[in-house]
Amino acid sequence: MQCQPEYSVSQVLTFFLLLAFKCSVVAPTQLNHQLSEPHWLPATATWYGSPDGDGSDGGACGYGSLVDVKPLRARVGAVSPVLFKNGGGCGACYKVRCLDKSICSRRAVTIIVTDECPGGYCSNGRTHFDLSGAAFGRMAIAGESGQLRNRGELPVIYRRAPCKYPGKNIAFHVNEGSTDYWLSLLVEFEDGDGDVGSMHIREIKYLNPLIKKTAPNIADITLLNHVPLTNNLKKTLPLHILHKRIIASSSEWLQMNHVWGANWSIIGGPLKGPFSVKLTTLSTGRTLSARAVIPSNWSPKATYTSRLNFSP
Repeated sequence: MQCQPEYSVSQVLTFFLLLAFKCSVVAPTQLNHQLSEPHWLPATATWYGSPDGDGSDGGACGYGSLVDVKPLRARVGAVSPVLFKNGGGCGACYKVRCLDKSICSRRAVTIIVTDECPGGYCSNGRTHFDLSGAAFGRMAIAGESGQLRNRGELPVIYRRAPCKYPGKNIAFHVNEGSTDYWLSLLVEFEDGDGDVGSMHIREIKYLNPLIKKTAPNIADITLLNHVPLTNNLKKTLPLHILHKRIIASSSEWLQMNHVWGANWSIIGGPLKGPFSVKLTTLSTGRTLSARAVIPSNWSPKATYTSRLNFSP
């Protein structure tokens, strides 16, 4: 006679609990499966403007007509306040992907934050993306862009992505209305984090050689700050001295204030260029300094491009 093993009530209960837990792990929902990928988070998305449009002009970040041209064109979107961060989120890049396999591509669309959507789907602390019609349609499988847009609001997943502007260096746009006493700048084409946490400027001083009136010979010179090279002085100085201009940085970085969107300003003065600009990203605190990027003869509404950028 073969003996049958005996099990206590607690052992039987433990067995069924483990079985139930195993089933719940091996049969996750579609959304939980997507979120198991690192750094993906849930959100919702809608679209605005024309079906194949590039997005709104300007927007709450202040990028103006930049949203209509490459590399921003058709890659822009407005985000809810939790991502907009009172303008601190301007310029940040995100990958956004919808989840319905019957109509959604597995490819995520990369968008750049250029605007804020303050109400409706974007209210009550929700994480929401209001994309340009073109960006929204790019989440669909081939030939289904129109059908996807007809869905209206969609559940999506998103994550931060490094911004990439191939062939571009960081540029600084001098905003309209800027003067020697109020200077306002907008950062463009920032690789990597894309956002700005703080900005500083520093005046660059040029030291020009000037001959002492009592000097017995041309070699006896004194370096004076901001001395103009008059016509008489130009005739007196030899070429090797005339062409030598010594750059001296002031010791103080002047902090700029966040005004709105991606715009920063400083009140003081008179402010004399050229200016170096230092920016620090909001997300990771990376710092970059563009030396003498804004010339002494700067003008409002002009854009000045540096020679460097962050690594994506």
